[in-house]
Amino acid sequence: MIFRRHRSRLLAPVLAACLAAAAWPLSARPAQGISSNDASRVGGMLKDMHESIEKYYYDRNLQGLDWDARYREYQDRISRAPSLSAGLGLVAGFVDGLGDSHTYFQPPTWSKRVDYGYDVGIVGSEPYVLRVKPDSDAASKLHPGDRILSINGNQITRESFGRMQYILNLLTPQVATRVVVRSPDGSEREELVESRIIEGRALTVLGGPGFSVQMGDMVREMESARHEIRQRSVVMNDVLIWKMPTFLSEPGEIDRMVSQARRHATLILDLRGNPGGFIETLRRLVGSVFDQEQFIATRVIRAGRVRLSAPTRGRDAFTGRLIVLIDSASGSSAELFARVMQLEHRGEIIGDRSAGVVKESRFFPFSQGSQVILTYGAMITSADVLMKDGLSLERVGVTPDLILLPTADDLAAGRDPVMSRAAELAGIALDPVAAARLFQDKD
Repeated sequence: MIFRRHRSRLLAPVLAACLAAAAWPLSARPAQGISSNDASRVGGMLKDMHESIEKYYYDRNLQGLDWDARYREYQDRISRAPSLSAGLGLVAGFVDGLGDSHTYFQPPTWSKRVDYGYDVGIVGSEPYVLRVKPDSDAASKLHPGDRILSINGNQITRESFGRMQYILNLLTPQVATRVVVRSPDGSEREELVESRIIEGRALTVLGGPGFSVQMGDMVREMESARHEIRQRSVVMNDVLIWKMPTFLSEPGEIDRMVSQARRHATLILDLRGNPGGFIETLRRLVGSVFDQEQFIATRVIRAGRVRLSAPTRGRDAFTGRLIVLIDSASGSSAELFARVMQLEHRGEIIGDRSAGVVKESRFFPFSQGSQVILTYGAMITSADVLMKDGLSLERVGVTPDLILLPTADDLAAGRDPVMSRAAELAGIALDPVAAARLFQDKD
């Protein structure tokens, strides 16, 4: 993936510009007008988005939009779209009219995938190259610590970061990206970075030709994904450092990690890059660091308001010192956990302001076809979330008690000053370079 986590709001104002400036996406043809077959397919996707959002979106008033009038407008626009990719962009723009970070169109998964070879993340308010794959075209052209000035002619800000993520990763994957960067020494350059195209297979009907081969590929991909999101920990003196990549763990896994933490005086919980996950995992973790039931937030749902709280694990809860690390890619449940710790004065929050994407959502899958299945879907917000102070973190995020950001030089040199500082607060000496390598040896 080219970007770390999260998409943002308000895709529509930049969508046309991004598509026009970008290289030809994998699914595109020269603009000759969308075919009747493709128009019918895209029209079906638009219809599914219109009906599912109208039925399941948490706000019955749909943010005050005339949803039916908007649907008719986009039906007409799709019939006049210049290409299939433009038609898919219109479906995305239709949904994005809600301006909701958790409600968006999941376009079809094509048989080819793109690996850009580099990862970009927001540090403070600026985009930087965070990692480069050694076997990629990017390896000789981009470097960690390079500040991104533009991609395909489009500037990236903290606010527009998610839009570019959505466009380049999901909506219109690119065979190459034109990147303008500024090195830590201040010099600027432009690079055309070729993507790696990964061949795949179209999704086939269960039991159909090629199904067993495809299932094998899917199993391997799931095993790889599980490896990436596993819980990891390091013990240093009387401190447990816990790297929590997501909130997708089962309660038993959270219990196991908390049991380890209870043997130490201090827990450093690293939620940087954690996009969130299951509400039940959040409840289990919150209940594991308080000795009594703890209020988390109020969920604003279609039917009204519901209190969200976490039962304590009592004597099995961790009661020692808690230090929580967050960054701009910490979202959803990760943000809620950090804010609860802050409001209840339970832990120290260190790092960068979090993503500000805390609404709850559900995925609704759709498909077209019989032998070869075209799959797509709608991610739809099912609840807004209000904290104990009555405020929402949406578009705001959590501001750490101690704001501490890596510099461009830190990124280039492979240093992690945030973890190093957290360790210092916990009473242990940890060099920033050693801090950056804490979990690399466990990957």
